[in-house]
Amino acid sequence: MIVAFSVAPSGGESDSVSEAVAAAVRVVRESGLPHETSSMFTSLEGEWDEVMDVVKRATEAAGRYGSRVSLVLKADIRPGWTGQMDAKVARVEEHLSSWQD
Repeated sequence: MIVAFSVAPSGGESDSVSEAVAAAVRVVRESGLPHETSSMFTSLEGEWDEVMDVVKRATEAAGRYGSRVSLVLKADIRPGWTGQMDAKVARVEEHLSSWQD
């Protein structure tokens, strides 16, 4: 399964959420699961229980920076498939390489 998620605390002392996001991303990186962070989401890949555990712990880490946390989550649940974070992008790039400008 691939999960793309975003966490943002509110009700804290700072208007910036970058420190809280860094705490959440640290949890993801320490998980050992394949992951990628962009400006809007962090994606990770693994089995349901391990991925959801990481999302929970990342949300809790961000939650230490405010009185509430907003969580946005999108999941691609495809049992039996692994390595799809890179493979899905590769398939799109393959199609793009065959297009002519």
